[in-house]
Amino acid sequence: MKSNVYVEYQGQQTLMKDVLAAVKKEWSAAGNKIKDIDTLDMYVKPEEHTVYYVINGEDGTSGSLPL
Repeated sequence: MKSNVYVEYQGQQTLMKDVLAAVKKEWSAAGNKIKDIDTLDMYVKPEEHTVYYVINGEDGTSGSLPL
């Protein structure tokens, strides 16, 4: 089964797999390997046009990206 998850807010549509790819790209650009990601939590705040993320729990890496 193929599925897509979109966030729609105020006329803007964002495909979540694109957001996931952007988070992974940022992680890699910082010199990390994708295989080193154990957990990834993403918090979407469409009213701020931002996704916040935490990689590998509280002691890991956190950041944000625009939607």
